[in-house]
Amino acid sequence: MKPLSQFPSFALPSALGSLLHRLPAYPGAMLLASALNLSLARQLPADVCDLLLHKKLRIHVRDARLTFDFSWTGQRFAASPQHEAPDLAISANAHDFMRLAQRQEDPDTLFFSRRLTMEGDTELGLVVKNALDALELPAFEPQQWSPRQLLARLGPRKRMAGVGPRENAGERHD
Repeated sequence: MKPLSQFPSFALPSALGSLLHRLPAYPGAMLLASALNLSLARQLPADVCDLLLHKKLRIHVRDARLTFDFSWTGQRFAASPQHEAPDLAISANAHDFMRLAQRQEDPDTLFFSRRLTMEGDTELGLVVKNALDALELPAFEPQQWSPRQLLARLGPRKRMAGVGPRENAGERHD
């Protein structure tokens, strides 16, 4: 079976979007802010950090009907309650965001094909886009987040503490 990212275009079913839309937005925004902090926060140039300071940012996943609001505090990204009018909102379908994260799609291509939209402070959006393009970020690979891969990264010490699978889990001692 092909990974979702290998299909030319894909939208989540509207019924799934209706279901996801009922979830509270803040926990998702916290997860997104945490992911951005782990992957980007330390690499952002100082001028970009200054420009982002206290700006209200939004990522909107159109087909999932999910909206994540967050801001840059000067030290890190932080989840925010939903903004009435963000300074910058970036919208696309889940598939297109995934292709961007995997570096399989260029943001300009998505923008000019109207699959990625920016609303609000477009100068801020261009600065952020150019800064992200300049960073040497690894491509996001969903397989690296499988339970088996996560447990393997924990290492033997954590598994001994009861956090992962035991080496002899299949053996019985009577």
